[in-house]
Amino acid sequence: MSDHLPLAGPARPVSPSPAVVVDGWSGRFRLWDIYFALATVGVGVAVAAEGWRPLANRIGCIALFVALAGWYVGFGRRLMRKSIEDWRGYLYLAGVALLYVPAVLLTGSASFLLFVLSPQMFMVLPAAPAIGAVVLLHSVHIIVLAVRLPDLGDIVAPLLIALMIVFMVCVLGVWSQRTVNESIRRAELIAQLERTRADLAEMSHRAGITAERQRLAADIHDTVAQGLSSVVMLIQAAEADLDRVPEQARRHLDLARQTARENLVDVRTLVAALTPGELTGSPLEQALHRLAERFTRETGVPVSCTAGPAAGRTLSTATEVVLLRAAQEALTNVRRHAGAGAVAVLLHSDDDRVTLEVADDGVGFDPGAGTDGYGLAGIRARVEQVHGTVVVRSTLGEGTMIRVEVPYR
Repeated sequence: MSDHLPLAGPARPVSPSPAVVVDGWSGRFRLWDIYFALATVGVGVAVAAEGWRPLANRIGCIALFVALAGWYVGFGRRLMRKSIEDWRGYLYLAGVALLYVPAVLLTGSASFLLFVLSPQMFMVLPAAPAIGAVVLLHSVHIIVLAVRLPDLGDIVAPLLIALMIVFMVCVLGVWSQRTVNESIRRAELIAQLERTRADLAEMSHRAGITAERQRLAADIHDTVAQGLSSVVMLIQAAEADLDRVPEQARRHLDLARQTARENLVDVRTLVAALTPGELTGSPLEQALHRLAERFTRETGVPVSCTAGPAAGRTLSTATEVVLLRAAQEALTNVRRHAGAGAVAVLLHSDDDRVTLEVADDGVGFDPGAGTDGYGLAGIRARVEQVHGTVVVRSTLGEGTMIRVEVPYR
């Protein structure tokens, strides 16, 4: 959609929102690392303090702890931080099992590592496989106890405790997964909304540029083009009368000079993005009277202008500009096409809207023949911008009437 628009500057590219890499655990991962380190070191210290166990068992168990910590830092941590759940999660579980089971066989105290290993299963695996992994890890020390205890009745209490722990771990793990997934979904939705908002802002910007171009085109047509057309016609009339009627030629040149000056005001107004020169310091009614008087001076066609003040309401500047430009364009059409002997301009209002009518007794035309030029199209475009309506009535040989109605704004 790149488009270099000369008016109002080139379209501004809207930078897309930065890619949102949703990381469900990253906000809390520093705390998790601290917890993992403290728990692992704490269990290692507890194992080392078991003086009644053989030294080889304790050293072997601590070595397995170190290997398990290295497996976590080197491989598992990235999976958890990035919320990756694929085949690598099962590979990490296999590595954990290969290191955890021998540690439990060396000393039962190694089972306390389950406080850090169980949550990890829900961080690298989907819910169902994670529950299975938790049950598998917790069954290791139960099986070891069952083999080593002389009386199987002694396994009941550890088994019940293990079941309770597994239940709590699974409930909390599933709940945590759902919370993280919901956070991911919301983050993606927010990112999508931000992209949509950026797209809408870009579309609005482009629409504003297009509307501004159309407005400026209409302003140039209604002021500069019409004024230059009047100047050309007056100069041509002056050239025709220069030898025969010098006084008449001078009058035409005076009118051309006055028209050029008025158009210079309009051009400066366009550049400064102000209201039309005719409206500067005066209400719409006076501007319409001056417009009618100038038309009569330039063409010799009498214009009756009836423009009363608004009925207790104040028109916005935008609405006044639309009405004035509509009157200008209608009179220009009369000058160029109507061959009229008289023109009437009427401005009146009621409680809801303001109505402008420009009628002439010229040759007329067939509105259904699709002969609308830029002038009538420009009037319609302007009036639509202020939510108004335009009605054109004309009959061949019986003149034309243009009616513009706009609401108060």
